[in-house]
Amino acid sequence: MNILLTGGTGLIGSALIPQLLAKRHKICLLTRNIQPERFPNEVQQIDHLALLKNLNEFDAVINLAGEPIFNHRWTAKQKAKLFASRVNLTQNLTALINQSDCPPHTLISGSATGFYGDHQDHWIDETTPAGTQFPAQLCQQWEAAARQANTRVCLLRTAMVLSPNGGALSKILPLYRLGLGGKLGSGKQYWAWISLQDMIAGILFLLENRQYEGVFNFASPEPITNQDFNQQLGNFLNRPHCANVPAFVLRWFLGDRSQLLLHSQRIRPTRLIDAGFEFKVENFAAFLDYLS
Repeated sequence: MNILLTGGTGLIGSALIPQLLAKRHKICLLTRNIQPERFPNEVQQIDHLALLKNLNEFDAVINLAGEPIFNHRWTAKQKAKLFASRVNLTQNLTALINQSDCPPHTLISGSATGFYGDHQDHWIDETTPAGTQFPAQLCQQWEAAARQANTRVCLLRTAMVLSPNGGALSKILPLYRLGLGGKLGSGKQYWAWISLQDMIAGILFLLENRQYEGVFNFASPEPITNQDFNQQLGNFLNRPHCANVPAFVLRWFLGDRSQLLLHSQRIRPTRLIDAGFEFKVENFAAFLDYLS
């Protein structure tokens, strides 16, 4: 296939590109900073969608772009930036798809489990309604923009992606190695997560199985509570992990971003499992085995 990819320089995109090339797909990467030395010659790079009048030459679009949501305080300016990097870009992509005479047969577009908000210890699947806070509002508009495409649309409601090479774990591991790991808030909140390995495999699964469309939770079948995450990771690293950061401290220090750590999301990837996708890393213990 000839694939237009956005977000190819992020954690997921960087891991996806070699897998696509291994399957002999052609890639056109939309990136703000063209870096010829970073990718093989088989990866074409463009820095603006305006260079494309339509998407007739592409078989599929994989839209993974988005400003990192946790890196900066959610000021009005930052929220606008988060919306622009997700919603505005997706709107531009769908416009190009819809004005194509021979449009791509597939749009795989990012979203996040922030769509659901806090559900305490209740199970969440793809039928659970949206939350009301900022991440949910962002995801709803992001998904709505993708749904406007006149083609098959797959929406990836992605949990925390775990990899030893980047993402959330790259910020967590140094603290634990210093013996500063510990429970956040009550520790009873469920964290939805997915290994980078399964994330990539899931995208390829949807790309290759065109009978499936709609919303898919990209999350491990076994979410983990924060206190169990802390216990297992601390024991795995053989480091003290007795710190306890109260919820009010996280709210004071992080502002509204604290909800990404304190909200409970016991998510089940029902539609991926029903489609026949098999997770390689089903629980956090298996992920730690993968790290060792």
